[in-house]
Amino acid sequence: MVCRCCSPAAYRELFDEKQARKDARRYRRKGLDKAARLIVSQLTRRGVAGESVLEVGGGVGAIHLELLKAGADRATNVELSPAYDSVAGELLSDAKLEGSVDRRTGDFVDLADELESADEVVLHRVVCCYPDVDALVRAAARRTRHRLVLTYPPDITLARVINAGSNLYMRLRGRDFCSYVWPVAAISRAAEAQGLVRVVEERASLAWRMSAFERRAPG
Repeated sequence: MVCRCCSPAAYRELFDEKQARKDARRYRRKGLDKAARLIVSQLTRRGVAGESVLEVGGGVGAIHLELLKAGADRATNVELSPAYDSVAGELLSDAKLEGSVDRRTGDFVDLADELESADEVVLHRVVCCYPDVDALVRAAARRTRHRLVLTYPPDITLARVINAGSNLYMRLRGRDFCSYVWPVAAISRAAEAQGLVRVVEERASLAWRMSAFERRAPG
């Protein structure tokens, strides 16, 4: 079976409305997961009041919803599956933030040049689901005015073994979806090639690491 990770059909099969409802229920009951909380903490530490947010693969929108609550002015979410849109709209309505988010459907790498740059750019658990890490991170970095924050599996033997097992399980179930464990050096090179500087790299949870990059002012 040819692995076509994150083709629209493969992505929509896995990330459907049932998954969206499950994610929304968890968020309503427990809030953000540990890794997502670290992203929000990293971005709000210096304040996000009046800033714009671009999230790639934000799902039901929990992270940018929390950033909007913290004072961000507006958000754009780019998602391969449209199945999250109605559930995300319900969460925005609950928070009385309707109209604050522009949701786009499509491959972010293909759409990036059509999007406005944002102050804060977020890729939470997205790098591992894209077959070209360089293209994805470069596109995100190009659209970053201030900070880019990403989470991804650690490049260690255990993570690679678990990832290989997950991909095998997907193939056995006849699903055309793959995930990847990318070296942090490859992620960093792609961001730095667009003028960003890594300022943080730390463990976000047992399964995820987080890197934050900033665009430094010239001189």
